[in-house]
Amino acid sequence: MKLTVLGAGAWGTAVAVSTAAHHDTRLWVRDPHQCERLQTRGENLRYLPGVALPSSMVVSSDFDSCVEHARGGLIIIATPMAGLAEVLRRLPADASGVLWLCKGFQDGTGWLGHEIARAVRPTDRRVGVLSGPSFALEAALGRPTALVAASADAELCEQAVAALHSESLRIYTSSDVMGVEVGGAVKNVMAIATGIADGMDLGLNARAALITRGLAEMTRLGVALGARPDTFMGLSGLGDLVLTATGDLSRNRKVGLLLAEGLPLPKILVELGHVAEGVACAATVLRRARARSVDMPITEAVVNVLEGRDTPEQSMRLLMRRDARPES
Repeated sequence: MKLTVLGAGAWGTAVAVSTAAHHDTRLWVRDPHQCERLQTRGENLRYLPGVALPSSMVVSSDFDSCVEHARGGLIIIATPMAGLAEVLRRLPADASGVLWLCKGFQDGTGWLGHEIARAVRPTDRRVGVLSGPSFALEAALGRPTALVAASADAELCEQAVAALHSESLRIYTSSDVMGVEVGGAVKNVMAIATGIADGMDLGLNARAALITRGLAEMTRLGVALGARPDTFMGLSGLGDLVLTATGDLSRNRKVGLLLAEGLPLPKILVELGHVAEGVACAATVLRRARARSVDMPITEAVVNVLEGRDTPEQSMRLLMRRDARPES
């Protein structure tokens, strides 16, 4: 099968490295200078240092030729959420099946990936999302990883399995695109909260409570938006939440840790050097929750810290002072 990965960040590079072992793969790099560095050095020093790019994989900054290469195969979009609409618009009307890796809500509209696709490509059903608990570095190194491909098009899900399933990468399928995308977006906000608690040294009890109640918030919002509740007990819900909230490679957890140290958010983002989608979408998560009358106190606490209304200490104190209530 012919595949093209559009976007050479850490995760895009990791997926391209993984598929190149079994399929004819191209990696599109937006910046020609970055493309040249990848070609000459044989690795992505900026986003995935230490991982050799397969010699069989073509790295190119020619968007049209990369898209044409995947005709009849599969296109995987690996841009941040802010770039998804632009890439979808650039694809020809008869483009191959398309999956995106980005997680979050679009700034301004508050749309998830499938809502963006519906607006940009209203007649195209061969689109979907690839999500789940995964750090790019581990996937690129061939460590065991499980993901879920979600689309309203069952044939596209099966194509994703054929393209990506391997000895180290297991692909499950789902038709619940809303649930998979809500899980992938909201878990980043919960990871910031857990990072704050860990940075304040509140203990493992507090971490477990935040993860569990964070899962409840995520599920409430997803169901209100039309998702199936069981989706949130799967890879893109509980699985991704646990990984992002506890893993040392998590950028969103790192944001929370640094906020707890008292660093200002702008400095944290510069130090991070990568996109932390939880920062970008926390306020949108809260806005969509309020529009559906969904209570999301952890999300609200994170937004108040990110926007400077509360300190981490104040936010945790307010959460603990909430009235007791039934768990379900």
